[in-house]
Amino acid sequence: MSVLIKPIITEKITKDGETFGRFGFVVDRKANKIEIKKAVEAAYGVSVVNVNTMNYAAKRSVKYTKSGMINAKTNAYKKAIVELKEGDSIDFYSNI
Repeated sequence: MSVLIKPIITEKITKDGETFGRFGFVVDRKANKIEIKKAVEAAYGVSVVNVNTMNYAAKRSVKYTKSGMINAKTNAYKKAIVELKEGDSIDFYSNI
């Protein structure tokens, strides 16, 4: 199973990538910082300086519709912000 699930491409992360060299990924919930660092270095060929992780819990919500109430739940996930060595960069749009 892969440690990196998908990159996070938002306006805030893109700005951080251009100015500070920080990039975001959704990662496996059981992965630690060392595994995330090795996976990013192997996948993109860059040098990782720092890794910050955040765990997001699942949230429940109720939607009221014409046919009644619908219970919904968002998935729990782990997010990693990876800081690269100065001069390194990741281009997520090269595969498109």
